Amino acid sequence: MTIGRFAPSPTGILHLGNLRTALASWLSARAAGGRWLVRMEDVDGPRCRWDLGEAQLRDLAALGLESDGPVVWQSGRLADYQAALVALHAAGRLYPCACTRKDLQLLASAPHAEDGLRPYPGRCRGRAWERFEQALRLRLPEGAMAWEDRLLGPQTDDPATLTGDPLLFRRDGCFAYHLAVVVDDGAQGITEVVRGADLRPVTATQIRLQEALGLPRPDYAHLGLVVAPDGSRLGKRAGGLGLEALAARGVSSAEVLGWLGWSLGCLERPEACRSEELIQAFDWAGAPKGEVRVPEAWA
Repeated sequence: MTIGRFAPSPTGILHLGNLRTALASWLSARAAGGRWLVRMEDVDGPRCRWDLGEAQLRDLAALGLESDGPVVWQSGRLADYQAALVALHAAGRLYPCACTRKDLQLLASAPHAEDGLRPYPGRCRGRAWERFEQALRLRLPEGAMAWEDRLLGPQTDDPATLTGDPLLFRRDGCFAYHLAVVVDDGAQGITEVVRGADLRPVTATQIRLQEALGLPRPDYAHLGLVVAPDGSRLGKRAGGLGLEALAARGVSSAEVLGWLGWSLGCLERPEACRSEELIQAFDWAGAPKGEVRVPEAWA
């Protein structure tokens, strides 16, 4: 059975790009007769807010997208992340990292980003183990790996050139994104991950972590981003392109849904509709691969 998920961070209002990802994930699961789950990725401390998460759930419901099971909040699963670290340490896959943000900026030599920085160059790989209460990284195996994207086709990446050894536990005591998302996808039995193309570069790294933890590999599909009319990226807090702001300008949720469905190849033209009306028309083979621009009238 297909089990998809949508996993936003409750740090702002869902904008059109977030909503398009949610709809594509929901449609893919529904078209396959599967289940769709919502998970709140709220391990990033003070930036995450319960009220913003609840607002995101209301926006999803307004489009007819509701989780088929209880909404999981990552902040309630810290013991599972710790257990994963213990297992990785026992397998000899973790090492402590003493690098500061400034160190990484000075040492970087490749153009791809990890949490706003360039790939980790492995400076601390030889450090002796000390304790769990420190920054910890996963020791990646060498070499490129192949994986399949349902929208983009066959992919081949070398995680070392994209992220380097990923950070799994931060020095501020927070579990990092890579660890939490992989552990949760495994625990929830996720078989399909639909997300934006900006996360495509981290996929091979997350697959390596799945392998290290003995977890199955889900299918992946990376959508082209929704961009502003001038081609610029939508920020995480682009609330002006959320449902509430659009409703204030006279754009209904049904109209937003129709535009999103059209942008995914489900409709011949943008028109108000219900989510159920899009299911039979959804097909990854017909979904556009490139960026989608927000209508001028909505921006």
